[in-house]
Amino acid sequence: MDTKSLAMFHHLAKQLHFGKTAEQFYVSPSTLSRTITRLEEELGCQLLIRDNRTAKLTPAGEQLKHYAEQQLEQLSLLKLSLNQQQAQLTGQLHIYCSVTAAYSHLPRLIDSFRQQHPLVELMLTTGDAAGALPQVQQQHVDIAIAAMPENLSSSYHFHNIEQVPLNIIAPTMACHVQQQLQAKMINWFEIPVILPEHGSARTRFEKWLRSMQFGKPNIYATVSGHEAIVSMVALGCGIGIAPQVVVDLSPVKDRVYALDIEHGIKPFDLGVCCLNIRKEQPLVKAFLQSISHSAA
Repeated sequence: MDTKSLAMFHHLAKQLHFGKTAEQFYVSPSTLSRTITRLEEELGCQLLIRDNRTAKLTPAGEQLKHYAEQQLEQLSLLKLSLNQQQAQLTGQLHIYCSVTAAYSHLPRLIDSFRQQHPLVELMLTTGDAAGALPQVQQQHVDIAIAAMPENLSSSYHFHNIEQVPLNIIAPTMACHVQQQLQAKMINWFEIPVILPEHGSARTRFEKWLRSMQFGKPNIYATVSGHEAIVSMVALGCGIGIAPQVVVDLSPVKDRVYALDIEHGIKPFDLGVCCLNIRKEQPLVKAFLQSISHSAA
């Protein structure tokens, strides 16, 4: 079972698209199909249920995907150990983080790494903070800056950076929301709330409401990203929950303020996350080591 065939199968097992894998390996779809057929003949079982363009893994295919992942990783490590004369790591390291984290945390995290490994190309994807772990799980990226969830799966490796406080914020402008908040007896049932679509911040906010027996929140909108929450609160649409660092770096920070209430919402444990099965990959390992050395 040659390495190229394993690599082609592994890519196809992740993409489940013959055209994309064929393009990645510069072969025709028919050549790729023959390669998969040879693997099936060698193993004596069907690996894929496929049509002309797409594919679905069989249970045997899932097992081979896991095997191929291990073998390709071991080969990568072997090549590195046999080529110690190559002083500099090369390749691409894919990182995911929120827009705010790209300003607030990423620069200091990558400074030391770039000095040690200047030939490594850093690929950055930004988006909703709640999407960090799915990006890692689906192997779209190698590493993500993420908030650790309440129950972190054992499939992840998490390196803590710091704790980030969460605040319940409100608009400073004169609006109906401000009138509601200035009442002697605040009716939390009626105050509109801007919430994240999903993620730890939403879970913690809803848990706080339940603990205060405020009931079900009056949700004005659900949005993707804490930055959008700050903007909508600044427009007077409602109150919301956001990490303090997001508020501090927002261009509309002067139009919101943190409510002076004892909410008791736990801060985020912010850190760098990757899959356990990938933490020994040369580029990922080097990045994690650079963070540890910088912290020390």
